[in-house]
Amino acid sequence: MTTTSTRPAPAADASPLATAHHQLATAVAHLGYDDGLHQMLATPRREMHVAVPLRRDDGSSALFHGFRVQHNVSRGPGKGGLRYHPSVDIDEVRALAMWMSWKCAIVDLPFGGAKGGIGIDPREHSTAELERVTRRYTSELMPVIGPETDIMAPDMGTDAGTMAWIMDTYSVNRGYTIPAVVTGKPLTVGGSLGRGTATSAGIVHVTAAALKEDDVPLDSVSVAIQGFGKVGGHAAAIFAERGAKVVAVSDQYGGVRADDGLDVARLFTHVERTGSVVGFDGADPVSNEELLGLDVDVLVPAAVEGVLTATTAHHVRARWVVEGANGPTTTAADEILAAKGVTVVPDVLANAGGVVVSYFEWVQANQAYWWTEPEIAEKLAWRMASAYASVSALARRDELSLREAALIIGVQRTAEAHQIRGLYP
Repeated sequence: MTTTSTRPAPAADASPLATAHHQLATAVAHLGYDDGLHQMLATPRREMHVAVPLRRDDGSSALFHGFRVQHNVSRGPGKGGLRYHPSVDIDEVRALAMWMSWKCAIVDLPFGGAKGGIGIDPREHSTAELERVTRRYTSELMPVIGPETDIMAPDMGTDAGTMAWIMDTYSVNRGYTIPAVVTGKPLTVGGSLGRGTATSAGIVHVTAAALKEDDVPLDSVSVAIQGFGKVGGHAAAIFAERGAKVVAVSDQYGGVRADDGLDVARLFTHVERTGSVVGFDGADPVSNEELLGLDVDVLVPAAVEGVLTATTAHHVRARWVVEGANGPTTTAADEILAAKGVTVVPDVLANAGGVVVSYFEWVQANQAYWWTEPEIAEKLAWRMASAYASVSALARRDELSLREAALIIGVQRTAEAHQIRGLYP
């Protein structure tokens, strides 16, 4: 008989890593794992800290710090994004890598969890400088990345072009082209159709599944989305295409709202012209914090972590919160939302569409055979619906929240792979 871990829970409104550890401790307690297994699941398999020097366009030099964390590889090679943001640090990357382990397991992919980042503000650098940073970072990590080892993808501050630089740097050093070393690449160098909108499409799929459980059709709800970037922007467009009324969106500069619904297509044109949703005509201004408290059916936090806190959660009036960002809800906020009767579809399930289609891209690259967009859309819809059904069934059976159920599934599948493989040596 095992002894349930007694690892102390962190403070409720602490860092992303403390939140991730608290979530793991909750799942471990439910599963009855001993402290040794808990420590294994809590501790990254491998961490890399690398110096990333840059020769700037004006001839001066700068130094940045890069990280790559491979949290768990029991189910397969590490998989996770590469983030460029000035606040990136090792603890944030550790948390994101851990969440990737559970996320890949929840949607039943043959991957472990990994994540990377560089503490750099991409807005302050030219494309040429970002290319040099990316290639140097890739060179430093050459021994520990690869299509069978650790596969990167775009994240905050990076894009398909960043992935192309990584693929080229890795391939040049190996002596032949290796498209499967990254996902989220441009189509012309082995990317997959549907990858750019996959995370957003997955959000809409699980939202529809959550609504269906209460016999609420998607085309009858109002939606507010915090974050109008790669995830939130495409999610707004897909929600609108499927008949939902998108009443508010925001970005780092501010937000806009229109109670009768925003013209999302015209909003995209405005953003392309101005760089922000702010100032969109036919809509009223709204702050990021005010958006969280709007009287809508569905709230999608799709920007950064930690926006729903013990303070802001009290103001949430949405009936469903669908987490597009990683870690947008703190532990204290989770408890508040549960007490208010809000259904929270957790990030490890809600935003898993991106890694699902990344898996499809990796499979296609390894086979050198590419699927059609309808094939990918159908496979994504099935995978997301199946994962939601499994999580929801466990939540109902054991009277758990969707987050608790999702984490239990992810942690259990990861732990089982570790136990089946055994401990070497």
